[in-house]
Amino acid sequence: MSTQVTDRIEKQILLHAPRSRVWRAITESREFGEWFGVKLPAGQFAPGARVQGPLTHKGYEHVTLDVTIEAMEPERRFALRWHPYAIQPGVDYSSEPTTLVEFTLDEVAGGTKLTIVESGFDRIPLARRASAFESNERGWAQQLLAIERYLVAAK
Repeated sequence: MSTQVTDRIEKQILLHAPRSRVWRAITESREFGEWFGVKLPAGQFAPGARVQGPLTHKGYEHVTLDVTIEAMEPERRFALRWHPYAIQPGVDYSSEPTTLVEFTLDEVAGGTKLTIVESGFDRIPLARRASAFESNERGWAQQLLAIERYLVAAK
């Protein structure tokens, strides 16, 4: 019997780049914005900071990414909180719980293993929980390919 996980998304990819390079791509706002598809203020992310910027993905330009940096363990773990799939114009998601997105880097033969885990979906209101989970499940698969392309092009 298999059980479907509904609270957590986990994705991994081997990136053919040093851990220090991958760390910079996920924690420097300009670089993060380029591969993630969001226009953010320049600078380094910092724990406790709230960072906002418009998405640049076609069809989602009306969406503002709004994240709070939760933790930064240099070249190992970067974590943020956000409201998943908060894309409806005019809807205030601020009273909803957030999910935790964790980027973990491990040095492996051939480069860096990037693991992205987003957890906390079981706390999202039932009316939008499934759509948020399904959208982000697909979205993280696309974002892994996006960071891979970004790092290859940036060489």
